[in-house]
Amino acid sequence: MRYDDFRRSDDIEDRRGDDGSGMGGGGLGLPIGGGGGLGIGTIIVLGLIGYAFGIDPRILIGGAEMLNRGGQAPTYQTDRRSGTTKTGAPTDEMGSMISGILGEIDDRWSEIFQASGQSYSGPRIVLFRNVTNGGRCGMAQSAMGPFYCPPDKQIFLDTGFFREVETRFRGCSGSACKFTAAYIIAHEAGHHVQNLLGILPRVTRLQQQAGSKAESNALQVRIELQA
Repeated sequence: MRYDDFRRSDDIEDRRGDDGSGMGGGGLGLPIGGGGGLGIGTIIVLGLIGYAFGIDPRILIGGAEMLNRGGQAPTYQTDRRSGTTKTGAPTDEMGSMISGILGEIDDRWSEIFQASGQSYSGPRIVLFRNVTNGGRCGMAQSAMGPFYCPPDKQIFLDTGFFREVETRFRGCSGSACKFTAAYIIAHEAGHHVQNLLGILPRVTRLQQQAGSKAESNALQVRIELQA
């Protein structure tokens, strides 16, 4: 099935024409990236993508580390003329694909929740370029990679990340790269499901009580693999 066949979700906030001003801080998000190295979540997801699509994971991880170090990362031009945020399903090719992927994910999870007598409310995807306000999870930057913000129930995506995978990483071409976006969005939506079921808050408490960093990291690995 092609993403063209999917229902388009309107739960999209398109900030790609924004200037990134008014960024907040202090939020509590999952440790995805930053701080001089890739987070556990990013490494695991890239490894799974490589395994699923026949791409050498070392290529994806190495490229992502290059972006995370700064200075060597490509720059994505932000259209500062409008400075506006649009809501609803985008009409450009990349935005339309993401909207379709989210619509399909929401429909499938709605069926699963309904089968168990529960209702499902999907996440909102925030599209941006370079940097944006990450709400209660602080500042969202390209180098962090895609991530889910539990307090706000939002997935933050810099669409340049997907274009980078498709155009720069060796060994990635054709349908493999096109489905990378779907794989990543589905993974972040998995974190949303964990949040709805109370799994994320419980793991956060366990991490705070952990006796060592290794124990805390082990919990994070389990969360990423489950998603």
